[in-house]
Amino acid sequence: MTVFARRARASAGRMHPELSLVSYTLLGHLEEVGGCRATDLAAHYALDKSTVSRQVAALERAGLIGRRMDPEDHRVQVLHLTEAGTEILAQVTRSRRVAFRERLTGWSEEDLARFASYLVRYNATAPATAAEKRVGGPPGD
Repeated sequence: MTVFARRARASAGRMHPELSLVSYTLLGHLEEVGGCRATDLAAHYALDKSTVSRQVAALERAGLIGRRMDPEDHRVQVLHLTEAGTEILAQVTRSRRVAFRERLTGWSEEDLARFASYLVRYNATAPATAAEKRVGGPPGD
């Protein structure tokens, strides 16, 4: 798993110099949900708010995300992809797909199906939240 994570981080830098793996992940989430608050990103990925704040600031400086007022609560700002953010995310996604295809060339259909099922199973397991990690278990245990 460590090698897998290292390769993912390294490949993110090769795909686009402005995007770290975390940046790419945050942009992908904003695209998927159509925008959200920074606190929502922190909660979804179980990241510290300061980490998300730094990433968001860098993405804003790069012109990849913007802010707009939440129509339901004008005290809240919603992050959204800019046109440049959408374009870079699409470019990186295409590059990643090419890399995956190259890496999986020669795998049998059976191997691909098994690998995909393992990834689905792995991703279905929810990670512990920061609060659960501090107290040693889920709330109410």
